[in-house]
Formats: sequence, C-alpha cells, structure tokens
Amino acid sequence: MFKSLKQKFDKFWGITKIGSTFKVEIIAGIATFLAMSYILTVNPNQILYGGSSDPRWASLFIATVFGAIVGTILMSVYAKMPLAQAPGMGLNSVLGSIIGGGIGQFAYKFSYSLANALFLIFLSGILFLLVSIIPLGKDKKTGKRITLREKIFDGMPEAIRKAIPVGIGLFIAFIGLQNAKIVIDNKYTLVEFVDLTKIFSGSLYDADGALYNYAYAIVGFVSFFAIIILSHFKVKGAVIYGILIATVVAIPLQVTNIDILLGETDGVTWKFWESFGTYFSKDGVFLSLFKDGFKMPEGSLMTSIMLMITFCMIDMFDTMGTVVGCATNAGLLDEDGKPQNYNKIMVSDSVATVVGSVFGTSTVTTFVESGTGIAAGGKTGFSSLVTALLFVLSLFLLPLFAFIPSAAAAGALVYVGVLMMSNVIAIDFKSLKNACPAFLTIIMMVLTYSITKGIGIGIISFVAINGIIYIVELIKYKMGKCEKPKSNISVIALIISALFLFYFIVPTVF
Repeated sequence: MFKSLKQKFDKFWGITKIGSTFKVEIIAGIATFLAMSYILTVNPNQILYGGSSDPRWASLFIATVFGAIVGTILMSVYAKMPLAQAPGMGLNSVLGSIIGGGIGQFAYKFSYSLANALFLIFLSGILFLLVSIIPLGKDKKTGKRITLREKIFDGMPEAIRKAIPVGIGLFIAFIGLQNAKIVIDNKYTLVEFVDLTKIFSGSLYDADGALYNYAYAIVGFVSFFAIIILSHFKVKGAVIYGILIATVVAIPLQVTNIDILLGETDGVTWKFWESFGTYFSKDGVFLSLFKDGFKMPEGSLMTSIMLMITFCMIDMFDTMGTVVGCATNAGLLDEDGKPQNYNKIMVSDSVATVVGSVFGTSTVTTFVESGTGIAAGGKTGFSSLVTALLFVLSLFLLPLFAFIPSAAAAGALVYVGVLMMSNVIAIDFKSLKNACPAFLTIIMMVLTYSITKGIGIGIISFVAINGIIYIVELIKYKMGKCEKPKSNISVIALIISALFLFYFIVPTVF
C-alpha cells in the first residue's frame, strides 16, 4: 500500500521525472518551513500594536497559520511548484497601520476596524484573481489563451526580468543579515556592521538588560558557515543541519530560551484549544470581514480604493518577482523563459489572499524564503506539501517551532543570496540603456526593502531612458544621420510604468 501511494505521489508531482527524490523534497520542504516560520509570531506582532498582550494575538496567530496552509497547499497541489505562501511582510504592517496597530500606529486618519481592513484585502485578492484569469487573446505558438497577467509579464523588459532574480537574492540575503543582527541600523549611515568588540565585555547583556547583538550575529555566522561547508562536501540536508547546529549554539548564547519549549513565554503556549475557542467564537477573527467589514468609515471611499489597489499591486508584483527569482534558481523555466505553471502560481497566490482575509489575516503571498528549499534541492510541489504539513503541526506544536530562532535560519537566507547572485551574468552590462534599469531594479529592491518598488523603479527608468534614446535617434534619422530606429518599449511596459508612477506619486490618504 505504501509503495503504491509513493508511486502515485511520484507520478502526480513528477519527482523522479524531474530528477529529484522524496528525501530531497522532504528536506527542502522542512528547510523552507524553518526559514519562514518566523512569520507565525511576527505577523500578529506587526498587525497588533499591543503584541501578544492584545487579546486578538492568539486568533491572528491561528489565522496566519491557516492562511499559510491554504496558500502553500494550493502551490503544491494546483501549481505543483516548490513555493510556499504565508501572510507577507510589509503588507501586514500596512494592515496594522490602518487599524491603529503594528509599527504604523495611527498612520491613517480614518478609524478602520480590523474587519474593514480585511474586507479591503479580500477585494484586492478578487482583483488580483480577475487579472490572473481574464483572457486577452491566444498565444500564436501554442494556441493557449493568454491572460491579462501574462500580458503584463510578457511586456516586462528583458533587462528587468533578468535583474529580478539577482535583486531577489540580495534582498533575501539582506533579510538574513538583519535577522541575525549582523547588519544593524545606524541613525547616521542607516546601516552598519554589528559591534563585535562587545564579545570581550564579559557579559551577554548591556546596561539596560538587552542581549548584545553579537550573540545573534554569532548564531547567524555559525548557521551560514555550517551550511556552506556542508554544501561543499555535498551533504544532503546541509541547510537544515546548518540551522539545527546554529540553534544548539543559540542556547548558551541565550538567543533562544528553553522556556519557549515549556510554553512559559508570552504568546507561546501548548494550550491550543483555548486559542481555537476564541478564534471561532461569535466575536472572533474568523469571518469577521463578513460581519461588518464593508461598513467603511464615513468619507473614506477614495482612501479605501487606493488601499485596495495598493494591496493588489504589491501582492502581484512581489509574487511576480519572487516566482521569477525562485524558478530561475531552480531551473524551472519554460522555453520562453517563463516560470513553469506560471498562471496557476498567480491564481494560487490570489486565491490564498482571498481565503486568508476570510480567515482573518493580511495578504497571503509567495515567500522569498521558498528559495531556501530550492537551494536544498526542492523542485516539485511535494516539498510544498511538506511545508504545509509542518504549518499544520505548528498549530499544535508552536513552542517547538518557536524555539528555533530567526538568527539560526538567517544563514540559510544568506546562502540563498549567494546562489541567486550567479544570475547576474545574464545581464548585458555592455548596453547602458539595459544595464542601468537592471542595476536600479537590483539595488532598489534592497535599499527600499521592497521587491515591488525595485521592479517599479526599474521599469520606469527603462521606459524613460529608452524612450529618450529613441526620440533622439528618430530625430537623427529624420536628419539623415542614421538608420530608422526601432523602439524596444512595449505598450504594456508603458502602461505598467504609468501605473507605477501613479503608485509612487499619488497619496494613499485623501
């Protein structure tokens, strides 16, 4: 029976056909989960100003898990890709700000309730879904229908598409360096390297009782170097072993705490049944958007529309960038350079956002940390199934998963950045009109801390630079000084650049 089931799984996901194994896919799924499991506790904290002291915290934790489970299963079963989903960073902060919570407390002038915000996310998911399924003609080669979202992808300049994986890699590495506090903030230079001289202070804690950053940095370095060395010697599961080794090192450095395993810390408990009772109660988070979410604050119509469009744009372009980057690194591109099952991926992402809002969480999107599993060898949706099952377990074993610190998983993220950096050789740096937009796409993803903004700035610069060059060459042609020029700017690229200008310039709050 087990052999028969294994054969069915193999046939469904094409594990053997693509050159992978069940062991590799399982390891990859675990690696992806460990790299992104931080979202389970971070997401509720980003949305709620009071953190775990807020009575809704446990409910938002459950909503986060449900959103991740549904989104990742869709990627596994429908898209059949080694990609995982969960409520995304950035958009959860936006949700927190519009309800007067999270890091953006009282950033909006209207008093949106959590239900209001979830309703806007629900609508943005519907809009994203429509963009992903509305047909706009047929492909001349295959005869298949082309959706609006595919038109958007095809209209993306090649220079931008080649730059996206590189930008994603650096962005992932930057996240890892921050999670390990190897790179920290500085009010003068914005960022700086961790102060390692405190190692000789004789204490792990500063005068205010806070753990020195060097403790996290050591854990991060151990994770990264362990993964690199194990990978060099072709050790299967090098990423997971590196994370586990770093977790052991984190215990004496007090980066993680045994009390977490005992369920004796705030917001982390083994009593899951109590949290479930609150979540599904009459006044709980589940289905709250259908109760009074559509009753928007008076005079907030234009702001609500802009918020909905913002949620949709960020979700779509973040997903587009993440998918292109991860698929490129995994070698899962078709003959046209598109990610395999691309349309199904985007549908899965949009449906996950819709369902996630019903569960009570912010926009569910494809995680860049999926690259960690891909780096561990994941190539099929089976690895995503493993990740989804671990999210299911996290509902009941939160203390166990919360015990692994983000600093221990940080090394895996930096490792992914190393692997994805190799894509830079595909960029044509000899042509400045292509090299400049590509460079801006890469650097702005990191410096703006946004995949979407990196893509937006890259496309706008491509249209501006190539548009001016075309006009100058056209004038020279009219004067008989050169051959008739050809424009390499598509109509779609013009529209996308205009939308991004609108996104960057028009204020969200009116």
